Amino acid sequence: MTNNTHEPISAQEAVYFIFGATGDLAKRKLFPALYSLYREGKLGEKFAVVGLARRPRTKEQFQDDVHQSILEFCRYKPTELDNWEGFVSHFSYQSLDIANVEGFRTLKDHTEALEVQYQIPGNRLFYLALAPELFGSVSRSLRDGGMLESAGWHRLVIEKPFGYNYPSAEKLNEEIRQVFREEEVFRIDHYLGKEMVQNIEAIRFANSFFEPLWNNKHIANVQITLAETVGVEDRGAYYNKSGALRDMVQNHMLQMLTMIAMEPPSRLDAEDIRDEKVKVLRSIRKLRSGEEIRNNIIRGQYAQGTSRGKELKGYREEESVDPESTTETFFGARLFVDNFRWAGVPFYVRTGKRLPVKSTEIVIEFNNVPNHVHFASKQKLLPNLLVIRVNPMEGIYIKMNAKKPGNEMTIQPIAMEFCQSCQVGINTPEAYERLIYDAARGDSTYFTRWDELAVAWRLVDPFAEAWREDESDLQFYAAGSWGPQKVDDLLSEDGYHWWPVNGQDEDNVIWVSNSGK
Repeated sequence: MTNNTHEPISAQEAVYFIFGATGDLAKRKLFPALYSLYREGKLGEKFAVVGLARRPRTKEQFQDDVHQSILEFCRYKPTELDNWEGFVSHFSYQSLDIANVEGFRTLKDHTEALEVQYQIPGNRLFYLALAPELFGSVSRSLRDGGMLESAGWHRLVIEKPFGYNYPSAEKLNEEIRQVFREEEVFRIDHYLGKEMVQNIEAIRFANSFFEPLWNNKHIANVQITLAETVGVEDRGAYYNKSGALRDMVQNHMLQMLTMIAMEPPSRLDAEDIRDEKVKVLRSIRKLRSGEEIRNNIIRGQYAQGTSRGKELKGYREEESVDPESTTETFFGARLFVDNFRWAGVPFYVRTGKRLPVKSTEIVIEFNNVPNHVHFASKQKLLPNLLVIRVNPMEGIYIKMNAKKPGNEMTIQPIAMEFCQSCQVGINTPEAYERLIYDAARGDSTYFTRWDELAVAWRLVDPFAEAWREDESDLQFYAAGSWGPQKVDDLLSEDGYHWWPVNGQDEDNVIWVSNSGK
């Protein structure tokens, strides 16, 4: 096993505690992420992983669970040649009642033995793959059980949802801050770990032909789509309390918007970048009255429909869902960032379940050329687009106009594409790999700071309040469609339309790309 000597030693010498180690997140994301880091030399050999849950498991059973997880979900597959036994030997398990402080004292003894065995200098990372209401009690038990008394650093990694509105999030934050300092708390939004979301910084700030155009003088609108083909599956009970607003908008959608709209930071360090994101959130126009919200926010719920010839049931027919539920499974909005750079530019966002394709894309539509210049006066010219594909395909493309080969001066759209997912041999790290690694190194750039989270909740809370007061604006859309018609009307009011996603371009585009199109 080779070691990357350029990485900070603190990333390689820590005990990782996985609370909720028998759960779905640990199986699908966390164990595969740790194995990928190990395979790439980013954990070294001086580390340990302790799985914690109520369910009784032996060490051998737990290690077998980890093995099955890696086989099914990891981008690397374990073999004897890759020192699988050496990796899994670092894993142990303890059944733990998080309300029992004595159990944490037993965990402390076990941890200190591991730190001696693997020469770990007291660095401890606590990953809470648990329900948010448990974050405060676990934090207190860690403190009272002596788990924060070691000489090294201590970091708390927590998953969304962080509360369900601003007051609940503030209460939760106060409970955690009684034990951990803000710089020790790493709030995960896994979208910030995605390759192309992180690439937004590079696209903007490493290319001199983009940044001068990145403003309201040259950009007509921004469209952000996060589409899912699945319904609520077995998450009906959770989703009925959450909805698209809390599940997707307050976190993922706003994070992508801030990355697009932020000002260039004075330095590319964590706090300066996060400062600029907070400024964007504070600049988003507040929608307070019911009329303002209805004019700019569309909420929908999927009804029965079809997709690829398959009959799909409506949300209210899903398991564990109230048959009279008004929970939104679709959210569409027209937002404005009221600062000098973006004044007047609409940011259109949409996310929903049971849509036609699975895709996350950001479309930057540039202003078209004036109507009376030479080419525009003779034929219809389409606007230039910069498209950032986040998921499932990763890459970017630029759509522009060029002369069609032949004797006539005919203009046609062409697309110049970089398809990262199409590159032979590339094995892009998963979001959780980057985020766990960053947390272990103490790099908080792609984690959510409390003031950022607080502003986001204050922004969206009025939407939920307006919906509670008046449920009449809930729109229904057929499963397998692109959502309510009103979300298309939102753009047509401004003279725009949603651009197709996943390369399903309605125009006869000529592709110049590395994807073989």
